[in-house]
Parts: sequence; C-alpha cells; structure tokens
Amino acid sequence: MTLHVFNPEHDIALASNLANFTAPRAGRQLRADLGWLPALWAERGDAVVVDDVERAKMDCRESLKHDVGEDICFVTAEEAFRQTDIDSIDVWGWDKALKAFLMRKGAGEALLPTDDYLERVRMLSHRRMAALLLPRLQVEGTVGEAHECRTQEAVEQLMREYGRVVLKAPWSSSGRGVRFVDCGNSHPGIEKWVDNVVGRQGSVMVEPQYDRVSDFGMEFWSDGCGGIRYAGLSLFHTANGAYVGNILATEQQKREMIGHHITLELLDAVREEIVANLDLDDYCGPFGIDMMVTSGADGKYLLHPCVEINMRRTMGHVALALSPADGDMKGVMRIDFNGNYRLTVTERRLFCDMLH
Repeated sequence: MTLHVFNPEHDIALASNLANFTAPRAGRQLRADLGWLPALWAERGDAVVVDDVERAKMDCRESLKHDVGEDICFVTAEEAFRQTDIDSIDVWGWDKALKAFLMRKGAGEALLPTDDYLERVRMLSHRRMAALLLPRLQVEGTVGEAHECRTQEAVEQLMREYGRVVLKAPWSSSGRGVRFVDCGNSHPGIEKWVDNVVGRQGSVMVEPQYDRVSDFGMEFWSDGCGGIRYAGLSLFHTANGAYVGNILATEQQKREMIGHHITLELLDAVREEIVANLDLDDYCGPFGIDMMVTSGADGKYLLHPCVEINMRRTMGHVALALSPADGDMKGVMRIDFNGNYRLTVTERRLFCDMLH
C-alpha cells in the first residue's frame, strides 16, 4: 500500500531548509482543505493523509461529484503508521520538514529518503536549474534569458540593460518571492528586498520581462535512473504570478489550442530536447516545466520554453488526473477561496475565460 501526502507548503519549506519548519497560515489551510487531492491519482487500496477524515470524504465527494467509496482510505497522520502494510510514501514534494513530520508520526527510516537525496532535490529545485536548461532549448522560434546574480550591483546592471525585469528568489512558492520591476518607475524597497534574498538564499535570479500571451507547461516523470517520461500538456492561468486554474481537455485539444500561436513542430522539438538534455541525477517522481507564449517586437509569437522547473507534483498533474480521455471537454479546474480552499470544475462553456 502507498501512503499519499499533499504538502503544498513544499516550496516554502525548501526555502527555509529547516526540519522544524512551520508553514505560513495559508499553506497550512491549503493542506487542511485540499489534503484529499491525492485520491485523484492514488490506486485502489492506497491511503491518503488528511487532517479530518469525515471532512475529506465530504469535500472529495462535493468536488468530484462522486464518492471514492472504499477504494481509497483517508487516514490522519497519527493513524497512518499504525498500519503495517505501507510499503511506500508518495508526496507532493520531498523536503526536510516533511521527512521530520513523518518521522514524528512513526514512519520508519526505510520508507523515507536520505538527507543526501533531500539536498539533491533542493538543489534541483533552485531556479538556476531553469537558467541552465534554457540555452539547451533555444531553437528557432524561442526566446528567454535568465541570470543568477549574487550582488546588488549585478542586479542593477541587468535592470539597466533590460529596462523591465522579473526578479526571483531561488526558492519560493507560486506568487511569492517574485517581483516585477519596470526600471522607469519607482519601486520603493526593491533594493532591500534584493539584499534580503541574497542574504538568505545566496543569489537572485534576474530575467527580462516578456509580453505574455498565454501560460502553459509540460508535465513529466523521472524514473530515478536517467529516464524521463512525458505525461502531458498543462494549460493554466495565473494572476500576479499566482495559480488560478487549469483547462481540462484531451492532449489533442490542448495541442490544437497552443497551435493557434506556435507550431506543433516547435512544441515537439522542445519536448524532445528536454527529455534528451535534462539531467536529474537520481530524482524519482513527477516534475513540471512552465512555459509561455510571448509576443515579439514584430508581432510574431515566440515560445519561452523554460520559465520555471518544478521538481514536484504540480497542479498540471492534478489536471491530467481529471482530464478526459476522449473528446468530451470538461471545462476548467480551479482552486477557489471563500474562507476555505476548494477545488471546482466549471462547465465547458466557461473554459474560454481561461484563454484570456
């Protein structure tokens, strides 16, 4: 039996790099409200860790419009390791804090990754990985630059060069640790922010801003032995850098949508280059690469093939678990907040909102 854990605070835990880490309130609530999510990909007989078993059953039923029945077992963390038939643990993303949490709850050492492995995952999650991969994906029809800066002076030089930049902390969660700066305007506190990030994390990533047309990503699996398997496209929408929702459609339908802006030959070429060039050492598990279509100076669409690399499961993987296998487009998967976080799937007629 596999025990599944949803730990959406993972990116912030990587930034802290502490075993005794307390997630921000929003992260704790997201985990409490959506802890049932792994039921979407868990196999029959597996267990999912949740804060409240009865609430998880109800929230899962309301979001999916059906009950998982007895196929999937919801358990609290305190109950999980009283069972003796757990042979593996599947998580949103591995970090020191999660390992320490599971050990406190009774997980045996054989079920947990080594500290060396956790450090490799953390370094693979550093945003410099995207900067290193990006040049290998530069074929005709692509765009993109990213630089790692370790001083305020280096950041300021690139700001003067590009005019409009995106500053990113090496480790941060979606929508956090990212600053959009137009050098023609005043940005009080940005120097202090850069100094703080460099002081805590050693550097700041600097990228030119591009005229974004649409966001999407490619989802993959790494087998831990050098093999990478493509899982599918993720068409998603963000607001101020924060995730809003995903289109649920077949792979062919998603390819057709992206094909309105860039050629499918370019899309396929980039995917093949990722599989051929990305070295993930012994990392075993899901990961995703965020991309975007941009509008060039001449009005032509260009592909930015590596905006972010997420060395964990992503909302794109969640969407793939919900996406139809045939031509029956379901619509849009969203994470809404109204006092509590809730996963919702809208009607097909509303999905066009995600394209704009």
